[in-house]
Amino acid sequence: MLKNGPLYFSVDGTKPESIFLMSKEIMNLLININYDFNNIIILCIGTDRSTGDCLGPLVGEKLSKLIKKSYIHVLGTLKEPIHAKNLEPTINNIYSSFNKPLIIAVDASLGKIENVGKINLIKGPLYPGAGVNKNLTPVGDISITGIVNTSGFMEYIVLQSTRLYLVMQLADVISLSLFSALKKINTKLGYIQNKDEYTL
Repeated sequence: MLKNGPLYFSVDGTKPESIFLMSKEIMNLLININYDFNNIIILCIGTDRSTGDCLGPLVGEKLSKLIKKSYIHVLGTLKEPIHAKNLEPTINNIYSSFNKPLIIAVDASLGKIENVGKINLIKGPLYPGAGVNKNLTPVGDISITGIVNTSGFMEYIVLQSTRLYLVMQLADVISLSLFSALKKINTKLGYIQNKDEYTL
């Protein structure tokens, strides 16, 4: 869980056009980002032990079955979640194991009632744990957050009582938006993604 960061783009994840709109903005952000990267790390943060906080692992689970490029790495799935206890060593391992990594961080968020269901694209890091008063390392060159429930009171209970349907809906939009954007862009690695190297 995280606190709000500087927004680049926001969309209602319950609307049918949300995948198209979000994938377009992710693609634009990746193309124009001022960073020389050789690897893309999709870091999906959360735990499968809490309905509201399983957005990240669900996205990671879906993407791990879709993306087959050797320079795109998905970390954080239902089987091997990235959470408060292992986030710090995971970040350290990313920077020691990958050459010039660009990190796309994905996490759930709490917000105002009128914003529940929105997906936010942030140019910069997210702050895992801030929504439940944990002080964890900020992470992400690009961040994607899905607002799964309301903030402000008994956040742990709110997370436990979050509807799985909404979390699944947002996970579908985020994973398919990332998949579509990464499939289409002409990356800074110097060649255009070949859709034949992806599974659907």
